[in-house]
Amino acid sequence: MTREPESIDALVSTRLNRRSVMRGAASLGLSVPAIGAAMAARPERVVAQEKVKVRLATWAGVDEAKELQAVVDEVNQAATTFEIVSEPSPADYYTKLQTTLAGGNAADLFWLSQEYVAGYADKGALLDISDRLAGDTESPAAKLDDYFPSVLQTAQYDGNTYGLPWISQPLVLYYNPDLFTAAGVTPPDESWTWDTFKEAAAALTDPAAGVYGTTFSGWPPIQMFIWQAGGEVISEDLASSPLDSPEAIQAAEFYASIIYNEEYAPSEATITEQGFGEMAKAGKVAMFFGGAGDDLDYAHTKDPKNAVMKVALVPKGPANRANFAYTASTVISADTENADAAYQALVALSDGIHHWKVVAPRQSLANVDTIVASVPDKAESAPIILEALPDMRAFRVIPEHQEWDTVFFEQFQDPLFHGDGTAEELAQEVRPELEELMPT
Repeated sequence: MTREPESIDALVSTRLNRRSVMRGAASLGLSVPAIGAAMAARPERVVAQEKVKVRLATWAGVDEAKELQAVVDEVNQAATTFEIVSEPSPADYYTKLQTTLAGGNAADLFWLSQEYVAGYADKGALLDISDRLAGDTESPAAKLDDYFPSVLQTAQYDGNTYGLPWISQPLVLYYNPDLFTAAGVTPPDESWTWDTFKEAAAALTDPAAGVYGTTFSGWPPIQMFIWQAGGEVISEDLASSPLDSPEAIQAAEFYASIIYNEEYAPSEATITEQGFGEMAKAGKVAMFFGGAGDDLDYAHTKDPKNAVMKVALVPKGPANRANFAYTASTVISADTENADAAYQALVALSDGIHHWKVVAPRQSLANVDTIVASVPDKAESAPIILEALPDMRAFRVIPEHQEWDTVFFEQFQDPLFHGDGTAEELAQEVRPELEELMPT
């Protein structure tokens, strides 16, 4: 955060002139109130303090950056002490972020996806804002007990808070009602289980026509299905990765039976050729797991070539209906030059984004009115989205999460998806390596 040098010089000069006048007037026997009144009568001699510039780094693309800028403009207009300068960088965001952090010129505020906060905090790159939040009774976004607990924990590490989540996007099941009607399949509802889902996917699939019941590609995250079976990938105490539990094996086998299997879903080659979400929009995939904030349910209003899709809850697993929630936080650099202004900008910006992004991570904003005010085209889907919130769950994250993810993908997930080992074999082999990365 910087001030223009000439503004600082002008401010210092004004302060020196004011002191000189005060001393000179006092020597003539004038009172301090009289001096103050005289100074007030000459406003041209006083230079107002400039707002502190607070840089904000994000991965926002062109369209998202324009929407974010509108939020920033509104926040800046209301602010008296700071001015946020948005610096979107959608390409190679994390590489650039790490370079600026290493070089000591990182933005004051920056976005981190849920997988990164613990690691950056552990390395001392983030400002601990716990005390500031505890003492803030004015800012709505500072009330931590208003956040969904599973979402808030992604912004915390070792008992401290290092950022504020700005989105809590649960997964929902987008489905194509026309394809269901054509296949004579009843649309999904809250009674659906894994078996119901799989049966429907088979009935909806017609490879000759290029239509498939669903599509998996590593998305939706396999972790969600492991949770639904009652299993875990990282234990609550962050001490183990029980991928070889019966529950985790059951979920992995279910996932592996669908992915790239043309009885239910397109092949890997077809996805590569036609695109993943693009196939759903083109009316070639009947059921697609997407974030609640995705535009699949109103894409047809923007382009009539897009298929009409509706929203349902994700199918329930053997143990529960847990659904993965994508979340990200805005954090403050530990090297910021003005922590107070950065914090003020953080809470104000977070509240602004909470009225832009669906779904806001705060329970007080979990209502139809807020969702529709944020995205009017979500009016029909909003009630289902709200039903999904109690079951949403973010990743449980460790400081070495990027390394953990790499091992998980390369030695478990990818081989499983390509038939290079059974779920049980792969889980037993990879578990020791995953647990070497655990913090406890």
